[in-house]
Amino acid sequence: MESIRRPRLFVISGLSVLALVAAACSSGSSSTSSGEDSSSSSSSTSSTTTAEVDSSRVTDLVLDPDHDYGDKYADGILPVGDGLLSLTEPAQGYVYLCRETGDGGGAFERGPWFVNDNTEWDVNLKIDVEGDVAWDGEYAMELSDTTRTITTNDLPLEHTTGIFPLQASDPAYAYDRNPNSIAAQSLVFGLNASPEVLDTPSCMGGESGVMNSGVALFNAFDAGNRDASAWEIQDGCHGHPQQTSEYHYHTLSRCTDDISVDTVIGFALDGFPITGPQVGENNILTTSDLDECHGITSTITLDDEQVTTYHYVMTADFPYSVSCFRSTPIDAPRAG
Repeated sequence: MESIRRPRLFVISGLSVLALVAAACSSGSSSTSSGEDSSSSSSSTSSTTTAEVDSSRVTDLVLDPDHDYGDKYADGILPVGDGLLSLTEPAQGYVYLCRETGDGGGAFERGPWFVNDNTEWDVNLKIDVEGDVAWDGEYAMELSDTTRTITTNDLPLEHTTGIFPLQASDPAYAYDRNPNSIAAQSLVFGLNASPEVLDTPSCMGGESGVMNSGVALFNAFDAGNRDASAWEIQDGCHGHPQQTSEYHYHTLSRCTDDISVDTVIGFALDGFPITGPQVGENNILTTSDLDECHGITSTITLDDEQVTTYHYVMTADFPYSVSCFRSTPIDAPRAG
């Protein structure tokens, strides 16, 4: 079991930290600009301690760091995940929803980045929402014996955003006329600090967790159960706002500097960490390498310790991130 730690508090405020982000994201310091005491890169391994393996926090599917998983989507051509949902049980490559949502907003026109009879989409052809707007992001993480409390105003610490609502002069307006603006929220995530893997995964709603950039993470779908990353047009960091002005990602943000598989870049609503997919150079995990909830067990740097635990993995391909919960999730804090 992990040793008991006294509460620690990490507080970040203001966009003045943007110039330091590139160094901070890989430093592994508990005072990084994104509160990433729990997202230390492999370069900080020598300064961490090794924790015992807790059998309640691991699964049978374990990462092999010496295996060549390949770089399946190096060409940027990705499968479209429209309608890949389950309402009865989890399945690899599907989002296990508690209930099916109806028609909603989102892009109204299929963009020219859809290829191969609209079964795939090309990330190299997809456009971004224009703009370069700076925000005063705030993020704090407090860790006690039982609870990891993350407080954020949902404004990105590490990057700027596009201009929302979408402007008629923006080329993206021809496909997606997102009318929503970005505004500060008051979000508090009281996460389980020591989640345990349950025998039966839990279904999910629209939200998945929170990233160390301070931004909320949503599941892979838009309001009509279409592949949000393929259909909706996000800004250059893969974010956009919804109807209550909550800025969020559906996928791995392009502005995440360290995407290695041992680096924590966020936390799911059940408390398990979220990491990047990179095992090594040209060695990238995809959905086919992960379990039905889009995760795997491996050794990561978590709270300044080398910990072998289950964690979710952000991938390039659908469903991109958490697709069900391996432990009991909290209700996502209400935005707006």
